[in-house]
Amino acid sequence: MTDERHVLVIFPHPDDETFSSAGTLASYIDKGIPVTYACLTLGQMGRNLGNPPFATRESLPHIRERELEEACKAIGITDLRKMRLRDKTVEFEPYDQMDAMVKHLIEDTNPSLIISFYPKFAVHPDHEATANVVVRTVKRMKSSERPRLTLVAFSNDAPDILGEPDIQNDISQYSDIKLKAFEAHASQTGPFLRQLASPEINGQAQSFLKVEPFWTYHFES
Repeated sequence: MTDERHVLVIFPHPDDETFSSAGTLASYIDKGIPVTYACLTLGQMGRNLGNPPFATRESLPHIRERELEEACKAIGITDLRKMRLRDKTVEFEPYDQMDAMVKHLIEDTNPSLIISFYPKFAVHPDHEATANVVVRTVKRMKSSERPRLTLVAFSNDAPDILGEPDIQNDISQYSDIKLKAFEAHASQTGPFLRQLASPEINGQAQSFLKVEPFWTYHFES
């Protein structure tokens, strides 16, 4: 993993950071590299209410905010920025406001690397909206000043279209940290944690604790 000046992470939901990059972020923090995480929503409309349920639609935003804080604590992230957009409506936010928000984050943190989603391969509308604003804003910067974009592609066809990941970070030594982050997001990750414990179907689930793949975004010249 490359030494960085500052890593800026931009995802729309609590737990996006854990599924995609908790081990990678922990490794940067372990090296003393500053990490800022801008979480755009509090996941108010999350599909799960715990399993068995322990949240309600009214309490879920507060629960997910606490879970986000605990997951960041497990990973070692101390600069958590809650942008407080509305879950499942990020795609409808005005472009100029979204662009200004990301521009301010970049100007404030001066990152050498941004971790976010890859456009068209992020599956969820909020993920896609986040990917688009990150790429759109960085593209406007002078090429000599742009941070590198290391992006997450969740869609199953990503390797067929984008090719194999450019980066596959071995996070085995940080698997315990990533597992603790998963456990922190208890309202959403109960079924996944049971997959990890099941000998029949834990192969793919276990891969989340061993390797984190990313694709590098290249701007057209």
